[in-house]
Amino acid sequence: MEALGIGYRYRRQPVLQEVSFTLASGRFHALLGPNGAGKSTLFGLMTRLLALQQGELRLGERSLRRQPAAVMRHIGAVFQQNALDLDLSVSQNLLYHAALHGMSPREARLRCGEELERQRLTEHARIPVRRLNGGHRRRVEIARAMLHNPALLLLDEPTAGLDLDSRAALATHVRQLCRERQVTVLWATHLIEEIAPEDQVLVLHRGQLLADEPGDALCRRHGGISLTDTFNTLTREALA
Repeated sequence: MEALGIGYRYRRQPVLQEVSFTLASGRFHALLGPNGAGKSTLFGLMTRLLALQQGELRLGERSLRRQPAAVMRHIGAVFQQNALDLDLSVSQNLLYHAALHGMSPREARLRCGEELERQRLTEHARIPVRRLNGGHRRRVEIARAMLHNPALLLLDEPTAGLDLDSRAALATHVRQLCRERQVTVLWATHLIEEIAPEDQVLVLHRGQLLADEPGDALCRRHGGISLTDTFNTLTREALA
């Protein structure tokens, strides 16, 4: 996906200002920024929960503004707030979502089975989501987001509420999706420890994109001994 000059205001207050970037196919991108940086607003625009006010979002040759249905067919999303029906089983949640994408019952059952197996959730298929732990619920959400084989997977603070082991396992799994299925990932977080040195890092602060390059290269360019040190340097410079 390509973002070109994205701007967004809320009650005359700028939330995003001239944000531009390109997401490379099959790569893990980390959108790093503190709470309030504009990450969730950007995700809202990319998923059409919010209407574009300024700029353009494109997926390949398609414009989200002019061809929304065609673009959204290739996007999967996992939001910070859990959006599963807790009283339905894992399979029921997935089948409902498949129906929203217009899949036939046969295709839906096939795709649900495939994604549950990939997420190592087959044995949980008949269990109500309410009985799952946080890590398994996130895996169900990823399975749901991947049902229609999207080219782009958006994850907004996906480790919120998870313990350290579950956070690490989820990050490892999503990176595996990039390697094995060539899914393009944009992972929004305010937790620097979730970012690997080789990840493409987009630093968003007060609605402005301050950096867009691999984490290790970003550190070298700014002379930081760590990504945390580099992030602190960038955000201090932005305030100067």
